[in-house]
Amino acid sequence: MKNITVQDIVQATGGRLLCGSPDLLIRNISIDSRTMKGDDIFVPIIGAKVDAHRFIGGAFQAGAAATFTSEHDEMEDTHPWIRVEDTVKALQDLGAFCRNRLTMPIIGVTGSVGKTSTREMVACALSAEKKVYSTTGNSNGQLGVPITLSEADPDADVIVLEMGMSEPGEMSRISAVARVSMGVVTNIGVSHIENLGSRENIRKEKMHMADYLSPDQVMVLNGEDDQLEVYRKGAPFRVVYYGLSENNDYWAENIRVTDGRTYFTVHAGEETFEMQLPQLGQHHVMNALAALAVAAENEVSPVKAAKALESWHGFARRLEISEKNGCTIIDDSYNASPDSMRAALQVLSVTETAGRRIAVLADMLELGPDSPKYHSEVGAYAASCGTDRIFTIGTLARYLAEAAKAQGVEVSCYDSNAEALEDILAFRKPGDTILLKGSNSMKLSEIVKEL
Repeated sequence: MKNITVQDIVQATGGRLLCGSPDLLIRNISIDSRTMKGDDIFVPIIGAKVDAHRFIGGAFQAGAAATFTSEHDEMEDTHPWIRVEDTVKALQDLGAFCRNRLTMPIIGVTGSVGKTSTREMVACALSAEKKVYSTTGNSNGQLGVPITLSEADPDADVIVLEMGMSEPGEMSRISAVARVSMGVVTNIGVSHIENLGSRENIRKEKMHMADYLSPDQVMVLNGEDDQLEVYRKGAPFRVVYYGLSENNDYWAENIRVTDGRTYFTVHAGEETFEMQLPQLGQHHVMNALAALAVAAENEVSPVKAAKALESWHGFARRLEISEKNGCTIIDDSYNASPDSMRAALQVLSVTETAGRRIAVLADMLELGPDSPKYHSEVGAYAASCGTDRIFTIGTLARYLAEAAKAQGVEVSCYDSNAEALEDILAFRKPGDTILLKGSNSMKLSEIVKEL
């Protein structure tokens, strides 16, 4: 934020200044009292377990310049205190105020799987010819997006926002803050289906990203996703599809893996060219196509965008490949859903290996009452991919194990990482390739460190 005063914030949020100077300049927003800077305003969030109002004193001690509050009606202090009814709503109102001051295109990226990778690939593709500001880390929700907008570089040519949701109404709230000028939807899976009930409901919620698009603005959609096919029949915005068949606007064919890289042919409008990525997996080809579509729609040469993407190297714990003690480790332990499990197993199946292909798979969480079915489907898929041995961890992963066993794969089941690790270390041999994947709370990163 630049040149925003306390009075500006009061007006933007409909708050009331209890004390302090209305002319004080505020440059940053923080919801963490431990990371305050001297010109921050602290936003105390009331969570399920902790009410951050109790950290206001600590925030000031750490250097905060001002604070919101929803629990005080009077205050005497030299620091500005702004009374609001709801601190989350105040944060979003302030984010919307910051967004109103931005004039460059804002591109939103959402989807059940692949949001972060696609966001970064979109930013990378655009950077071939433009100055890009992008979401950092996991600031993709109703708290993170307003902060990202407040921190955006006003000199950027374009902003790329990751936008995630986990409950009904959340994307509507985020969309009202961000009001994107272009959107990307990577897919509609079953992540958070426990909260939304069906894939159709997930699609409807995610598509609230497009609430503020005009008829000539674009949504870039996965043309291979059955839920997103509905927009081929018409939409209140322009639709650009990407995929692996020629009925899409941007599509790829001849996908092949050689020497740890993925090669494919790209059809981008009237242009056809060869492309390569330093990552393995068909899902990365799809992410790259989405990025090329966004680049072209923002007047960046697809060929130049493709060249930029050829040097993109991904993230820690997201299909991160390394060599340890003679084995190839594929660390995809950051999180898991049925779609991302299948993508990771597909990567395992195409990774060149001198030994066996081993999968260490843990519970996928937040999948609702059909969770056993989803785990069973992944188990059957793991068997079809030629996986030589599977180690499962967790109660739900036992459904995965049963399905894989039924297809003839040798499987061992465990209740804890410590139990599994002992047997994995005894089983592995030099030349083996080992995939590790599960929901983040299953902490498979603990096993990765010991391999």
